[in-house]
Amino acid sequence: MGWLAPVVIRAKILIQTTWLQQLDWDTPLPAKDVKRWQQLLNQLPLLSNIRVNRWLSTDSDYSTLQIHGFADASERGYAAAVYIRNSGTKQTTINLIMGKSKVAPVKPVSLPRLELCAAVLLTTLTLHIRNTLGLTSTPVHLWSDSKVTLHWIQGHAARWKTFVANRVAHIQTQLPDAQWRHVAGKDNPADCASRGINPEELVNHTLWWTGPTWLALDETAWPSSEVHIAEDDLPEQRTTSLMTKGSVVVEPDILLRFSALHRLLRVTAWCRRWLNVASREVTLGRPLHPDELDAALLQWLRIVQALHFPDEIAAATARRPGPPRSSLIKLSPFLDDQGVLRVGGRLKHALLPYDEKHPVIVPPASWMTRLLIESCHRRSLHGGVQMTLGLLRHRFWVPRGRTVIKQQLHRCVTCTRWRAATPQPPMGNLPRDRVTPTRPFLSTGLDYAGPIFIRTSKGRGHRSQRGYIAVFVCFWSKAIHLEVVSDYSSEAFIAALRRFVSRRGLCTDVYSDCGTTFVGADRTLRELFKASSSEGHHIARAANNQGIRWHFNPPAAPHFGGLWEAAVKSTKFHLRRVIGETTLTYEELSTLLTQIEACLNSRPLQALSDDPDDTSALTPGHFLIGAPLLAVPEPSSTGQPASTLSRWRHLQLMRDHFWQRWSAEYVHGLNPRTKWVKSEAAPHVGDLCLIRSELTPPTRWPLARITRLHPGDDGIVRVVSVRTATSEFVRPLVKLVMLPGADRIPGMTNADTSSAGT
Repeated sequence: MGWLAPVVIRAKILIQTTWLQQLDWDTPLPAKDVKRWQQLLNQLPLLSNIRVNRWLSTDSDYSTLQIHGFADASERGYAAAVYIRNSGTKQTTINLIMGKSKVAPVKPVSLPRLELCAAVLLTTLTLHIRNTLGLTSTPVHLWSDSKVTLHWIQGHAARWKTFVANRVAHIQTQLPDAQWRHVAGKDNPADCASRGINPEELVNHTLWWTGPTWLALDETAWPSSEVHIAEDDLPEQRTTSLMTKGSVVVEPDILLRFSALHRLLRVTAWCRRWLNVASREVTLGRPLHPDELDAALLQWLRIVQALHFPDEIAAATARRPGPPRSSLIKLSPFLDDQGVLRVGGRLKHALLPYDEKHPVIVPPASWMTRLLIESCHRRSLHGGVQMTLGLLRHRFWVPRGRTVIKQQLHRCVTCTRWRAATPQPPMGNLPRDRVTPTRPFLSTGLDYAGPIFIRTSKGRGHRSQRGYIAVFVCFWSKAIHLEVVSDYSSEAFIAALRRFVSRRGLCTDVYSDCGTTFVGADRTLRELFKASSSEGHHIARAANNQGIRWHFNPPAAPHFGGLWEAAVKSTKFHLRRVIGETTLTYEELSTLLTQIEACLNSRPLQALSDDPDDTSALTPGHFLIGAPLLAVPEPSSTGQPASTLSRWRHLQLMRDHFWQRWSAEYVHGLNPRTKWVKSEAAPHVGDLCLIRSELTPPTRWPLARITRLHPGDDGIVRVVSVRTATSEFVRPLVKLVMLPGADRIPGMTNADTSSAGT
């Protein structure tokens, strides 16, 4: 159990010395090494005199036990020794449980690193002993004579370089409840195993077998665990980039109460007039003069500049260069006669007004800057960044002005209304019915195409009326079924639905948008299924166990039904090119739609593969009749042997081949998101927004507040409930224009929020 570690390390060091000398197998050792080997061999028989007690003086009561471990390292090796202390007997007993030693690496390693390796070895031994003896709740005291190692272990692993960080993390995670303490080198029993001793010394070496003498005494007699070392003296510290953060500038509360520059200047000018006792009687009752407003503006500029640029103002007052790291160093700032900091620049001799040659410097993080930008933005009739910046620089200079103005313009409600930028959440997951193979048209998407004019009969003088096309799309095979609908009523659609069900089978789920026809049809179907009349008895009996479940998309969200919207687009593609301006009868249109349906059901679901055995692409017709609907008829098989005509197994393999290709080619092609892949900030309940409408201009879009979120199965919000002044709606996010909220502006304080609402 490693009790002979002090002797073993001697042998290991001698073997490593021989290897470092690169001696061959038959090369004689140097005389010095021969003497050391001979001395070790002569004393090895003395190890038979060592007696180790198997009984550790422990019983079922583990409350009196303590585990003590010692770690030490030297230039040639490092070692660890673990003892168990029992204070429950008449006399406190100390027993050595395990010891282990290792030679130092051949590559030179610093002594603190070797001490840390010894601490790692001690941690591993202690953990092994606790788990083997079942002493998981026994207190653990680990000792080391290296102050640097103890500081490493007590600090966070991220503070040190990789070598030290990995080992410190191992120590802290394996034995988090261990107490690491400092011990003097002369009292460290692991020192015997790290340097090595002769067998003659080991037999009666009290420090190795029972530990330091003070370990058997009361805990008050143990060495102090406090270790003092300067942080700068610790090696292996990870170099970190120092980032200094300037102090937060707090502007006057009265400034933050104003949301418009003209109100701030007028209130300030009136206050200045009342404070000026000499001119109070003269100017009483007169309107404010432009000079008074300008003086109020300069006063606020001096206050703001003193808060944000104290070092630059002090340097300009003393007529010396500004701080080398100042953000205004390139502007050559100076103080004018009124104590305002202005841009020096290089336009002194330009034929420009004084304010344009030397504009007033305005700090970008000031509330005053926001008021100035808002004023110039209104004066430019809500112009863009370039126009607002050009008007602002006629008198003021804002460092990083373009960025600051761009941020301010994004908070303008009027510009937000006309910009009409709507959020676009990422594309959602496909419904379960889209990727689950079932009978064709068991789950169906539905939409209307049209209107299209239909004649009652052939010949002249017959009136035409508006008709529509009901487009049914199978969810998983993308097969299409087209039906002519005479008008836009629920009764006409119910008739088309009956024709569809009779030819394609009863559906379990129908998906559509929130058209009035479909909502009325859903209500009619529900009544029909519950009715016992002869008209609905047959359908009610067929749908007794599985009725048609109608699923509606959110209102004003056609992109939620991209599957049937694409089918409508494809149907219109053929209709425009075939019909043109011709008005067809009901019979002619029904025949044409059947042919168009055959064309659409013969389109490839996926691109042709590179396999030479695949002679045709997979189409929706394969799942309806086993081949494309426009495929050339197969030749007659009357002349072939009868054995080849009854290959039912071959037909089954062909059917399985279609299913396999559907899962291997088509379904895998649906995996990537073709658009709407970028995630945006999710809305919050209480956010203000505008309900976008294509029928009214932006100035008439109603203002609404979000009252409820409707997240999808992936947790992403795409639909919300909003409340206007008169009613409530459910709308997708793409139909909302989010207004800038003061509570969501980055960097705005509470005072900014309160002032923004004034």
